Amino acid sequence: MKLNHSAVGALGVAMLMASTSASAQYATVGSTRSAAVEAPAVEVSIGRQLDELGYDHDVDDDGDFKLVLEMEDDRTQLAYVRSPVHEFGSHRIREIWSPAYRVDGGRFPAPVSVRLLEDSHDSVLGSWVKQGDIAMFVVKIAADASTTELKDAIAAAVTTADAMETELSPGSDEF
Repeated sequence: MKLNHSAVGALGVAMLMASTSASAQYATVGSTRSAAVEAPAVEVSIGRQLDELGYDHDVDDDGDFKLVLEMEDDRTQLAYVRSPVHEFGSHRIREIWSPAYRVDGGRFPAPVSVRLLEDSHDSVLGSWVKQGDIAMFVVKIAADASTTELKDAIAAAVTTADAMETELSPGSDEF
């Protein structure tokens, strides 16, 4: 699915319905246990929502949903819809992550840090975080968000991250 930075709303057009066999896969992931290590829990409802939206995805070793979306200009953008739900008081929050910048040595150059802070201020949905050596755009939504709200959050994450990757690493499409 191709995303246009200026027309994120077009994301919902021509979505495919998921097959029951794909949904059945989520019911069994995370239920397999070994004697030494328990598999991470996978949020079944998120897998079904992603299927409903027509997104190809995999489940990674952490139980998160990994998506690679096609963007404009023949670019792609990586996103993770996290399975864990965070709680604060009465809030139950799920995160969508999308990487944009990697640095060798662990510290971001000051101009990059300032640029990410400025973009966080301007972003309506989401903000930048440092995850190890990667700048990650993180959108936080209600754990029980609707399929439409999930689609909008993924679109916000990938379009913002792809634009920042293009700005900070011209000519690169690492993520």
